[in-house]
Amino acid sequence: MTIAGSDSVGGAGIQADVKAMGSLDVHAVCVVTAVTAQNTCEVAEIFPVPEEIVEAQFRSVVRDCKISAVKTGMLYSAETAKLVAELLEEHEVPLIIDPVLTAGVGGSLAENGLAESIRKHLMPLCALITPNKYEAETLSGIEINNEYDATLACELIGKEGSSVYLKGGHMDTRKVIDYLYLNSQIKKFEYPRLNKSGHGSGCTLSSFITANCANGMNIASSVMRSRELIQKSIETQYAIGKGDDVVNPMVRIDAGIPSREVVDELEAVASRILEVLPSDLVSKDGINIAYSAPGAEETSEVAAIMGRITLSNGKLKKNGPVKFGTAEQLGYILLSMMKFDPETRSAMNLKYSSDTADIMEELGFTVGKFDRRSNKSVDSLVGDVVKKAGKVPDAIIDTDAKKERLIRVFGKSPSDVIGKVESIF
Repeated sequence: MTIAGSDSVGGAGIQADVKAMGSLDVHAVCVVTAVTAQNTCEVAEIFPVPEEIVEAQFRSVVRDCKISAVKTGMLYSAETAKLVAELLEEHEVPLIIDPVLTAGVGGSLAENGLAESIRKHLMPLCALITPNKYEAETLSGIEINNEYDATLACELIGKEGSSVYLKGGHMDTRKVIDYLYLNSQIKKFEYPRLNKSGHGSGCTLSSFITANCANGMNIASSVMRSRELIQKSIETQYAIGKGDDVVNPMVRIDAGIPSREVVDELEAVASRILEVLPSDLVSKDGINIAYSAPGAEETSEVAAIMGRITLSNGKLKKNGPVKFGTAEQLGYILLSMMKFDPETRSAMNLKYSSDTADIMEELGFTVGKFDRRSNKSVDSLVGDVVKKAGKVPDAIIDTDAKKERLIRVFGKSPSDVIGKVESIF
């Protein structure tokens, strides 16, 4: 969902949001907060949508549709920002704030008091806020002249717990330097400085991040992938009028972008696990099932259940949604296995028992073993198993471990894995 203003020239606002989200295979629903009369040279008029109509749009959509992530853009008034916060309090989904205060073509897109309302009402709810230099100065209350100022601004903005992505496009540096404040840590990203960023770059970037969150990626992965996309959007911006170029919101970098199908299949199989898996196969720390994007090379491209599946009062409980970058050790083992067979893209861990191991061998499963206490790398451990078996195994069993022993079952997809697991019991 995008909650933002309408741009009559189609380069920013709701129009850019819908196109950018659609390019990442997400269907965008929208709540229009203001109607602007603008072009590539100026903002001529602004008509704020009455609060009761903003609320009606929101409630109409959420009554009918499942929302996976939300972004806010131009809210215009402090009252609208407060209303949006009240509406979003009822829905636990990732919120990305693009704190729009001015237009790229010049002119204010905010009434007095909006920044304070965003800070007071919306920021406590958000997963990430994406200010540019001017917006960060307004929200933090300090002037940004150097790297120290930039990092301090991030800390001040994120002091209530939200992550901050401070965009460096408006800073006076040879390269564009962005700052990601996440989990109380600052990470810098440097990019070549291109020609002037066109109309709609901020809206498009925050929409890419929101769409990637809706597709199951965590904040860090969403930001990194989206920053690659906006660089391409700026490189391919184009002229439609006499003023600023507009960025291209329809770009995509297909290599490595996880598809929605990965998340959907994993969610479906997770539901199946809750229905059929015996509780005695669940370890003390819980179980998980992972599924990688095609050709994955990093754990950020492997999806799993956030918080795992655990036992609660004797019943299986799924503790969070499917997200990319949450597979933990299982993700590293799966990536190592994919180096020998790229089609083996799914893995599930189970509690070890000698009875389960015996049944797997009786069923003709190829079962390997390794010792997690070994000083060998995961790649080496998995490589030894594959070499000994002569092929990618159906499962790997811990011979010993610092904690509970586990069995990891492998397959081409989550459906393949759960099929093997169901044959055991």
